[in-house]
Amino acid sequence: MTVLLNKEHHRADFDCGDEVLNNYLKHQAGQDVKRKLSACFVWNNSSNKSIMGYYTLSAGSIPLDHIPAKLKKLLPPSYKSIPITLLGRFAIAKEYHRQGKGAILLIDALKRTYEQHRHIGSWAIVLDPKNEIAKQFYLKFGFIELPQSGKMFLPMATIQALFV
Repeated sequence: MTVLLNKEHHRADFDCGDEVLNNYLKHQAGQDVKRKLSACFVWNNSSNKSIMGYYTLSAGSIPLDHIPAKLKKLLPPSYKSIPITLLGRFAIAKEYHRQGKGAILLIDALKRTYEQHRHIGSWAIVLDPKNEIAKQFYLKFGFIELPQSGKMFLPMATIQALFV
């Protein structure tokens, strides 16, 4: 469904209603992909080649002491931080808001993360919701809050159960 951002994608007209996310796609995402700082995946409208939405994934880690106690006890105490996949940016074009496209794009990101975790260690997918609306969106999909950081996560075991 999504593909890695490339020069053929029509980025100039993308508008999700958030200038920071718009500008990232238009001006920085290509450079981040080239520099291997993140992977940017775009969802194209097949009829007019416009970008319906996009997300970025990159490697990261979270401190072990940020993980809730009931999950922390399942992890090796010798680790100071746990490897994760960061869902850094996530946006849907305004004309597709409130149509379920965000859920479809999130499922694509979760599936891609699950497929990659089999080859690269990643205990969870982590994100930093930009506002309360985003936080409520992710809570509907089972994301768990990391109270010390404001971030949210979904363990890879939970993601695996969706796709096995």
